Amino acid sequence: MYPSSGSLLCWLCVLLPGALAVSHVPVLLWSTQRSLWDTLPSVNNGHITTRQELHEIMKTTTESTKNLVVFLQDTLSVDDFTYYSSVYGNENPLRNIQGIMDSAPSFLVLPAVDWKTIDGLLGYLRTQEDWNEVLVTSDSLTVELDEEKPNLIIVKLQSIPRSSERSAAEAFSQNDEQIGKFTRDLAERGVPVTAIYTGMRPSKASKTVFDSPKSGRQLLAVDTTVTYPPLNVTNGTVTCILIYAKSFIVTANTSATFDLTNSTFSSKTVKTASSECSESNTTLSLFYKSPGNGLDSLEIRFFMTNQFYTGSARNWFKIENVMIIPNQQKEKNATFNTTYASAPAEYAYHCQQVGTSSLYPETFVPINSEAKNWEIYIYEFQIQGFNIKNNLFSYASDCSSFFSAAIWMGLVSSIILLWILSYGIFMIMQLTTNDKFDDPKGPTLSIPQSD
Repeated sequence: MYPSSGSLLCWLCVLLPGALAVSHVPVLLWSTQRSLWDTLPSVNNGHITTRQELHEIMKTTTESTKNLVVFLQDTLSVDDFTYYSSVYGNENPLRNIQGIMDSAPSFLVLPAVDWKTIDGLLGYLRTQEDWNEVLVTSDSLTVELDEEKPNLIIVKLQSIPRSSERSAAEAFSQNDEQIGKFTRDLAERGVPVTAIYTGMRPSKASKTVFDSPKSGRQLLAVDTTVTYPPLNVTNGTVTCILIYAKSFIVTANTSATFDLTNSTFSSKTVKTASSECSESNTTLSLFYKSPGNGLDSLEIRFFMTNQFYTGSARNWFKIENVMIIPNQQKEKNATFNTTYASAPAEYAYHCQQVGTSSLYPETFVPINSEAKNWEIYIYEFQIQGFNIKNNLFSYASDCSSFFSAAIWMGLVSSIILLWILSYGIFMIMQLTTNDKFDDPKGPTLSIPQSD
């Protein structure tokens, strides 16, 4: 039986070890009604809620409530709760959600639900009742409810920028405040509600606290865990560019966030008609129409070259720079140079994190004034612009250096200890036994005794 009260953070910590898959999102439900989900079986550690199970829960929920509130966020993972609730101490960005869950007469935690099921959640809910549907934005949190019909209230929260932990924490805090204010407003009006809080897609939370068991380098031509294929660009009938990422986020002026992951790799609404391919130069153009936040269009270009270097006696391809063009205004383009983004021409290039932050293994460096207003974050980035065979990535050359900081620290420490040991052995070998007695066959020792 699901508990009716308790600590959200403790509950999620218990369920966390079995809910780390990147294709799952958590779903939190709470209600002003008591024992709403008591008849449901308990959640076992590692259990993944199927589409049928979620629909049964939603059916039970809609049959027992007249006012259903759905808080929708762009990305969400179990790690977000445990990480952001513990890292920032007293500045807990999720204090309202935790307080609501702890004080709710009944609540339900589903730590792992397939994100594709969540993608069709609103459509399923609309078929269950003859709803009075209300869409709420951050500008207006006060809603007028229909007393005759059941109300389906959809609150779309702001996107979470994953380019930096501080930006993500601030966005979580603002969403948390919005959920808190909206819930308190309904409570003050005496409106009984049942609420759902979830994300449309999973997020990959920071690994500084939680490290996936498969955190080692994985350089495979095909990743068996991906939920969508890479984006391919053809030059006629031949594939000339391949690109893949698990997260692709661009932020303007630290506030307007564009999550381009779904448009690029899942729904593939991105346009690549302006891309160009040749044996020595390749340009990948990603054009997004109406990406949101007041922009009519957004174009991102990756410029790559293929050159022969005598030092290595082979061809290398390099991502020279990245350009962002808002609203097709090339005069306002933001251009970034790359640092070490290169690989042998026969290989693909892979890097776990690339972007404008200096903390990433591959950093995009702004080279004009407009670029300082933009941030880029790409997770599990892989690209190949030359020598593509069978429409598949070649072996990937990773951006991680073989001599990492940990390896260097171990080598230096070992050398110092070896030097100390060698010096000690050398000094021991130089020790000699002092003569304790005079030689009896030698001349006698004479000591003058005159005053």
